[in-house]
Amino acid sequence: MQALWAPWRMAYIGGPKPPGCFLCYGRDTQDRRDNLVLAQSPAVVMLNRFPYTNGHLLVAPRSHTAQLGGLSTAELHAVMEVVQRAATVLLDHFHAEGLNVGLNLGAAAGAGVADHLHWHLVPRWVGDTNFMTVLADVRVVPEHLEVVYDRLLPLFGAAAE
Repeated sequence: MQALWAPWRMAYIGGPKPPGCFLCYGRDTQDRRDNLVLAQSPAVVMLNRFPYTNGHLLVAPRSHTAQLGGLSTAELHAVMEVVQRAATVLLDHFHAEGLNVGLNLGAAAGAGVADHLHWHLVPRWVGDTNFMTVLADVRVVPEHLEVVYDRLLPLFGAAAE
């Protein structure tokens, strides 16, 4: 058996967890860096703590709702503008060659957090899958989350306020 070392994960695994919905917590927290929150308004933008690839973002409405119909037209429009901005940041400034953008509605659709809508923006690069994913069912994320956070935060500008 081979070991894949990721000692920084123990701090999260063994550390305190905020009660309730982590997306609502991210919406309200003052400790944005520790919670990987890049923006809180008009939608929550945060790094995925368990990314598929480097720079994997989550975008969620400020309203805690599980259904698209639970958002007003204005809220939905605001969230989609943030998704659009996040896509631009990842493509133009983070130099992704493509993106997977997805929304899983409900647990049966694969939503890990089924009670708060959120979009995943997963940056992709040609050749970003390798033998680790294919043979070992392991993803290699080449940059520490805090380094990625520091790279992305200035790119969200006023949206980070």
